[in-house]
Amino acid sequence: MKFRVERDVLTEAVSWAARSLSPRPPVPVLSGLLLKAHDGVVSLSSFDYETSARLEIPAEIGAEGTILVSGRLLADICRSLPAAPVDVETDGSKVTLTCRRSSFHLATMPEAEYPPLPGLPPLTGAVSGDAFARGVAQVIIAASKDDTLPILTGVRMEFEDELITLLATDRYRLALREIPWKPASPSVSTSALVKAKTLNEVAKTLGGSGELNIALADDDSRLIGFESGGRTTTSLLVDGDYPKIRSLFPESTPIHAIVSTQELVEAVRRVSLVAERNTPVRLAFSDGLVALDAGTGEDAQASEELEAQLTGEDITVAFNPHYLIEGLSVIEAPYVRFSFTSAPKPAMLTAQKELEGDDEIGYRYLVMPVRLPN
Repeated sequence: MKFRVERDVLTEAVSWAARSLSPRPPVPVLSGLLLKAHDGVVSLSSFDYETSARLEIPAEIGAEGTILVSGRLLADICRSLPAAPVDVETDGSKVTLTCRRSSFHLATMPEAEYPPLPGLPPLTGAVSGDAFARGVAQVIIAASKDDTLPILTGVRMEFEDELITLLATDRYRLALREIPWKPASPSVSTSALVKAKTLNEVAKTLGGSGELNIALADDDSRLIGFESGGRTTTSLLVDGDYPKIRSLFPESTPIHAIVSTQELVEAVRRVSLVAERNTPVRLAFSDGLVALDAGTGEDAQASEELEAQLTGEDITVAFNPHYLIEGLSVIEAPYVRFSFTSAPKPAMLTAQKELEGDDEIGYRYLVMPVRLPN
């Protein structure tokens, strides 16, 4: 095999494909990237039995062929090369990278032992990459980081007619985002549970390439695929039944408070500086005001007041500051609306464009309060 390609093109392609490589591959060949030179392009593939990645880049092909080489080492080498064309050529069981006066010789792996990559399932529909990336960023904050409950480390994707609903929870908060999309079939109704980490990678690396195709297997392969800009990622779905969490959103909320999103984020960050680990920040809403405070007794204390518009009776609630800041930070609007049923019950945060009027219903973030001592 022999080909030439620009350093920046190769580096970006290798780095993207190498993202899917496991730090602890089940078999040595899965630490490799599969490079195949053919028909004026070089295809790069990675696979770890759970997720796969594949893309093609244009190249000057001197001799067609296939090699399997250490992905992380190749990525590190490509990033270190000068900005000039890179020549890649095999010599027996070695592959040589030459760029100006730099030269690297790498051992190849037996590509015959590399497992076949899964194919992309049938197309289910397409969604705006930007809208999908924003939606994923809003919900994955609520996905669990605890691998002892694998189901909660996933994001549930519900496909219903012309709407995708993303749901995530770690039992202490819940996030929901609705995104319009174009289904391949007008009456689609299905769901998938995808690892939050995988979905985050897809959103970050494919979301900016325009339209994002989503392909969901309708057989027992438990596979979902994403394709955009000539790049393809597939992933096994998470096993298990996701909890029915939609019912946790309150149907009616007699108490509402509207606050400037950015001012509240900054205020919570300031007062939480004195909050010891696992201690809450208290928010006391009254007519025209929200008072924040943290810290107790002889320890450090902090307080701050912000303007707030309250509908309903006064209410005092306390939240884990980390959960509150994460939820506020993904609100894409000048104002955030807090909706309460009562102080001990979860509070719902939604985005609001204007100080007056109804809240935006595309994104909802439900967070459990911390019980205050009587």
